[in-house]
Amino acid sequence: MSAPAGWYSLPDGTQRYWDGAQWAAPSAPAAPSAWPQDQVAGGSAYPQQPYAAPQPYSAPPQPYAAPSVYGSPQPYGQPGQPSYAVGQVAPKNPGLSLLASFFIPGLGTMINGEVGKGVAMLVIYLVSWPLILILIGIPMMLVVWIWGMVDAYTGAQNWNRRHGIWS
Repeated sequence: MSAPAGWYSLPDGTQRYWDGAQWAAPSAPAAPSAWPQDQVAGGSAYPQQPYAAPQPYSAPPQPYAAPSVYGSPQPYGQPGQPSYAVGQVAPKNPGLSLLASFFIPGLGTMINGEVGKGVAMLVIYLVSWPLILILIGIPMMLVVWIWGMVDAYTGAQNWNRRHGIWS
C-alpha cells in the first residue's frame, strides 16, 4: 500500500512530489503565507504554482523494514516477500585462517566453520608429540602442520566462493 501521488510539505518548508512509488528529485519552495500584493505589478509575486495546495506532511510507507543489527526477523510490507530479513554474509579471511593454523594446527579450519575437521587435525598433532620418542612423530607432526595451513587457506577461499565472494 502506498500513499497517493501528490505534493507533500516537508518540515523545512519546501515541498516534494511523491509519484506513488518514490520521491521526485526536485523540490519546490513553499508559497509565501503573506505577501504584499499591491507592490507587484499584476497582483501576484509568483507565477501560478503547477501543483495542488499543500497537504500535511506524511511520509509514504516504507516497502520493507530495515534488518535488525542482531538478525531478528523483520516483516516485509509487500505480499510475496519473505517474512524475514535476509542478512549479509561476512567473508572468511584466508590469511587469518592460515596464520591461526601456523600457530595451532587445525585452528584455521575451525575458524572456517569446519570444526570437526579442525579438531581432528589438532588431536593428530597432539598425538604426534609423544610419538617423537620413536621418531615417527616428527614427520607426522610436520605433515599435519602443513596440511592444517593449506586446508585453512583453501577452505576459506572455497567458503567465500560458495557464497559468491571472490577473495
